[in-house]
This record gives sequence, C-alpha cells and structure tokens, in this order.
Amino acid sequence: MSEPTSQPGPDSLDETDRRRDQRAWCWYDWANSVFPTSIVTVFGSLYLTTVAKHDALAAGQTCLTRNALVKCNVSLFGLVFPAGSLFDYLLAASTLLQVAVLPLTGAIADRTQHKRRMLGLFAFTGAAATALLALVTGNNWRLGVVLFIIATTGYYASVVVYYSVLPEIAAPDERDRLSARGWAFGYLGGGVALALNLITYLGRDQLGLSESAAVRLCFVTAGVWWAAFTFIPLARMRSYQPPQGSERGLQVLTGGFRQLAGTLRSARGYPLTLGFLAAYLIYTDGISTVASVAGQYGDLELGLASSTLISTILMVQFVAFIGALVHGRLARRFGAKRTIMGSLLVWVVVIIAAYSIRAGDRLQFYAVAVGIGLVLGGTNALSRSLFSQLVPAGKEAEYFSVYEIGEQATSTVGPLLFGVIGAATGSFRPAILSLVCFFLGGFVLISVIPIRRAIRAVGNPEPTVV
Repeated sequence: MSEPTSQPGPDSLDETDRRRDQRAWCWYDWANSVFPTSIVTVFGSLYLTTVAKHDALAAGQTCLTRNALVKCNVSLFGLVFPAGSLFDYLLAASTLLQVAVLPLTGAIADRTQHKRRMLGLFAFTGAAATALLALVTGNNWRLGVVLFIIATTGYYASVVVYYSVLPEIAAPDERDRLSARGWAFGYLGGGVALALNLITYLGRDQLGLSESAAVRLCFVTAGVWWAAFTFIPLARMRSYQPPQGSERGLQVLTGGFRQLAGTLRSARGYPLTLGFLAAYLIYTDGISTVASVAGQYGDLELGLASSTLISTILMVQFVAFIGALVHGRLARRFGAKRTIMGSLLVWVVVIIAAYSIRAGDRLQFYAVAVGIGLVLGGTNALSRSLFSQLVPAGKEAEYFSVYEIGEQATSTVGPLLFGVIGAATGSFRPAILSLVCFFLGGFVLISVIPIRRAIRAVGNPEPTVV
C-alpha cells in the first residue's frame, strides 16, 4: 500500500475566502436538485412513458384499459419491452453507462485538478439535455431516451466532481455542517423548483397550454434553473490542489486510466473505508427504496388520491430542508457516526409507522411523510461528509465516483424485495415492513467501524467529534 500523499488543505485558505467558497459550493446542491425532483420523480418518467404508449397506439396496439394492463410493447435497438417499463429500463441503462464513465471522470478530475471546468461541462451538458426534452413530442420517445441518458450522466458526473471539492474547502470539523447545509439547500431549491413547475402544470388551462406543452415547458424551466444557478459555484471555484499529471489533450484519458488503476489497487489497503462504504450502500438502498415506492404504497395499498401524493412529495422537500440542518447541529455535538446511527433508528420507527397507516387516512400518511423528511436529507448529508474524511487526499473524485456508482448499482435491491414480497403476499404492508432490514443492517455494520482509526489510516487529520 502506498503512503498517503500530503496535499494542501482547507486551512491553507484565507478564512474569508474559505467561507465564501463554502457558501458558493452549497448553491450547486440548489441548482442540480431540480433534476431528481422535477424530472426523475415527477415529470420525466410519466411523460416519456406516455409518449412511448402513444407510439404503441399508433402501431395499432391496445395499451391500457380501466381495470387491466394490456400488453403494449415498444422496441429499441432490436429489444422489445412493455411501454410501461420504459423508464425502468432507461434508469438501468443510464446506471450501466455511469459504471463506465464515472470512475474515469473521477480519475481525470483528481489528476488534472480541472474541477471547475469539468463541473461546468457536465452541469451545462445535463441542463441542456434536460431543456431539450421539450422536443420530445408525438411518438419520438427514442429522442427522449437519448436526451435523458445524457442528462443523467451529466448530473451524476457533475455530482462526483462537486462532492470531491468538499474536503478541499472545509476543515474536518466543518464538513458535517457544510454538507448538511448544502443538502438542506438542495431540498429547498428542489422544492421551490417543483412548486413552480406544478403551478405551471396544474394551471395549464389558465395559461392556454395543453398537458403536453405544460410538461415540456417544465423541462425547459428545469434546464434553465440548473444551468443558471450553476454559475454561482463556478464563480468561486478554483484549483485548490496541484495536478498530479501534466498530460494534455487526449493524453489526459490515458493518464486518467493510469490514475484509476493505481487507485483501485491501493483501495484494498483501506478496508475500513470500504467497510463504511458497504454500510452506506445498505442503508442508502433502503432510503432510496422508501422514496421511490412511497407513491405506489399510498396509491395501491392506502387508496390515497393523486393530489395527496403530489402534495406529499412537495411537503417532504421542505421538511427535509429542516431535517438536514438539524442533523448538522446534532453532528456538531455528537459526531457524524452517532448521528447517522440515531437517524437509522428513526428510519426503523418511520417504517413501522408506515406499516400501521389506516387505508385512506391522509393525516397519518402526512405524519409519516414528515418523519421521512426529517431523516431523508440528514442521513445522506452526513454520510457524504463522513465519507470525505475516509478518502485519501488527492483521490476524492475517484472515491466519490465509486460512492455514486455503488449507490446506483445497489438501488435495485430494495425495490426488487418490495415487489417480490408484495406479489407473494398480495399486500404492500409486509413489503414496506421488509425495508427495516436495510436500516438495521446498515446500523449494525456502521456501529462496528472504528471511524477515528479509519481516518488515520488514510492520512487525514481527525475532527474533534466523530
């Protein structure tokens, strides 16, 4: 195992400049959150599926009756699949592409230290592809597939670069607070953008827009929002560390591959870092599953109206803003590890409460949603800051690329378990209860990891409280 290399730290920055850089850094959470909230969660999935079904209808198929789903297929690159499953396949395809792209992205970012340029490139590419989804009309869902994959890749690649800047601008004792503030800011921005898009969509008749035109306008505004607010962090970003290579042009790619190969070899020398990553992947799968199946649970199991589900999604964004800030304060006193463990226990309580909701009871559903919001942002925010402590200096982007890939790759386990148990029992109540295993498993694994020893192992200074 090679010794960790010494790199300039955030303490070398003037305090005033460091505070300004930290405030600007948080704005990228605000900027990019419009994509997962407005596009992935609400408008993108429903719209692309609808366009695919229109294509199948134009081909003479019958897709959907009132009470039954009828076989309705579309094809792409010789593959035939149900139109209703388009978005699931699309997410899987984009994840496979990220497995190839993100590690090299991280290696190049660490080697060249052109993080400002790379963040701008990926963010503006993703934002442009999001806005161009407005061109998807009629039955040309295949254009939507291409644009969505480009937008998704731009989003995750920019997030890898963005996360890797955290340890460069924040001292060990500042990272939990800063990460929590950024995550909170992201939920607030995502909530505001989603509210504006919902106003456009629900008020389309007053604006003289068709349903399709209203959704496509939301695509444009989401892309503009993402791009416009990205200028704020870019205005403050700089090269905080010296580059590790001198390659130019296409040589950067070969240098990136060499950098990545070296990092993969040395990663085995940090088993405690990998242990924390394993714990994170377990409980974050539970978190993402709850977020993705909550609407399905409320609709099919509890029989709640669409208006209730939409308002709940919006409410959770703003509650998560408060929850992330609270987690940052708790971590300052008790440390990130203890706060995450406490948050995981709250998740267990929330899941049990969700299991117990009476069918049709909106107030109970809202109460559980508040509980989800309070731990949703904070758990992930502190996981981000704690992982940054466990990464060797100069390798931040590469390790965060693995962090993001792992999160995406394992995110199918929870929904699969939820679906299998729901199908086997004929009820989603035992299915939702089964998700407790992810939070308990993550709790047990993270509890046995000696965080201070893990921080020392990678050569980083220890924070006062962990």
